[in-house]
Amino acid sequence: MSRFWNRRVRDLHPYIPGEQPKVADLLKLNTNESPYGPSPKVVDAIRDAASDDLRLYPDPTAAVLRDTIAARFGTTADRVFVGNGSDEVLAHAFRALFHDDAPVLFSDVTYGFYPVYCGLFEQPFHHIPLNDGFAIDIDAYTGDCGGIIVANPNANTGIALPLEHIETLLKRHPDRTVIIDEAYVDFGAQSAIELTHRYDNLLVVQTLSKSYALAGLRVGFAIGSPELIEGLIRVKDSFNSYPLSRPAQAGSIAAIQDTDWLADITARVIASRDRLVPELQNLGFQVLPSCANFVLVHHPAHKAGAIATALRERAILVRHLSTPRIQDWLRISIGTDEACIRLTDALRDILSPRS
Repeated sequence: MSRFWNRRVRDLHPYIPGEQPKVADLLKLNTNESPYGPSPKVVDAIRDAASDDLRLYPDPTAAVLRDTIAARFGTTADRVFVGNGSDEVLAHAFRALFHDDAPVLFSDVTYGFYPVYCGLFEQPFHHIPLNDGFAIDIDAYTGDCGGIIVANPNANTGIALPLEHIETLLKRHPDRTVIIDEAYVDFGAQSAIELTHRYDNLLVVQTLSKSYALAGLRVGFAIGSPELIEGLIRVKDSFNSYPLSRPAQAGSIAAIQDTDWLADITARVIASRDRLVPELQNLGFQVLPSCANFVLVHHPAHKAGAIATALRERAILVRHLSTPRIQDWLRISIGTDEACIRLTDALRDILSPRS
């Protein structure tokens, strides 16, 4: 503790990001990064943007990028907001759109930043337990609330909600903002973006970090009604008017326009996931059904922490989370087929009986 910290900082419990160690021959399956690189068109666009124009501020409205996103998703630019990664977009949404006269609702197993934002912004919140199958229990999201946020597919479980369940939430809470965080939607779930034209209380947030293979570029966006977007802009312009650099805007435009590249690399990840799941099950793991670029697994005969440590000794990182409900589970990012084979070979060695 420092005497210079104010009360808000003293009481914070910051989000803990996944490790990024510098280890030779390391296989990183802990942070849900893409095993494939971004579109070559993205790299070319970023290179072209690294010009003498860097002496000038970027467009604070990111108008061309917002037009590109709007065209891609069949909406209009006044319904699009962009920020420095979906984490920043979500932070602005918590600040702008949730009401502190009642708790924000989100599940007990979900993205770890949600309670952190609540602590930072002094926003009350309430955890809604997942059901016995680790799926979101829509029937439990009732009563007064300051807003609702749902990761779909759910962070850390990978389980997706059908659109009719999301629509139930929107109808049940017409005067509160419902945020659907779609960081992993391109790996097998159905986006709720189409519902934004029918429900003015819906904000859909996506990122270029996962399916677009651009975690290092830090770009996210939101789509919703113009009044929701205006609220986000008001917070953004009270915090940082220029969140996206010129190279970031140029690279994002190229990424969103290259739909063929997106389809190819997401299909490859999905195929690898579908091959990995039965291999893990054959090793005795329980594997939750995933529509994300990761799987959540549990072995009834071995502690998750011990498995994670043994994998680390073999230069393979997976995520062992401390959330009480899943503290004996491991989250494993989907790598290339070669990476998946290396993982299962290591697990087979770790789990094999010793004489």
